[in-house]
Amino acid sequence: MNRGLIVSCQALPEEPLHSSFIMGRLAIAALEGGAVGIRANSTADIEEIKKHVDLPIIGIIKKEYPNRKPYITPTFAEVDALVKTGVEIIAVDATMDQEEDFLRMLFMKYPTQKFMADISTIDEGLRADELGFHYIGTTLIGYTSQSRDADKFIVLEQLIKQCNHPVIAEGNFNTPEQAAKAIQMGAYAVVVGSAITRPQVITKWFSDSVHAVL
Repeated sequence: MNRGLIVSCQALPEEPLHSSFIMGRLAIAALEGGAVGIRANSTADIEEIKKHVDLPIIGIIKKEYPNRKPYITPTFAEVDALVKTGVEIIAVDATMDQEEDFLRMLFMKYPTQKFMADISTIDEGLRADELGFHYIGTTLIGYTSQSRDADKFIVLEQLIKQCNHPVIAEGNFNTPEQAAKAIQMGAYAVVVGSAITRPQVITKWFSDSVHAVL
């Protein structure tokens, strides 16, 4: 994975763009716009994207289980499925809500696979770095109970200073200025999703601003 912008091409079943075909076209657009990588959810989307773009992919499978908080590639069932796609990097929930034994076993079972840790706090990022994750991502800041009031730039700054592995800025970097700031701070790459590939979210930003002054 080269340094630069990674575009997250995802749409959940309840979202209007949910379609592997559409995700493939979004990935083409991301490539044309200068993206150095893609983040994608589900084996179907990954396989479709790989048909159209020759960019490294961070693969995930979002799956909710009863009585389990982690939902980003939370078990070996999802990891095994992603490995079969040949995806370059697999991202998993590496917050304190995930069992450390599971995180350690990833490297034992798949010693040649690259893994990214999706974390939400400085401590989680440092644990993932110590465990040997190839990339540390700030993906889940604000989405866990332990990170509700966290400042993404403060977490990012501390992880860049303290981690031995590359740190990827992800999670609500919604403007070109914020993305550039993350890189200037020393982030290896920055992942942008909603601001590029979720038109319903972008429309709401504009709609809310317009209606606020009507």
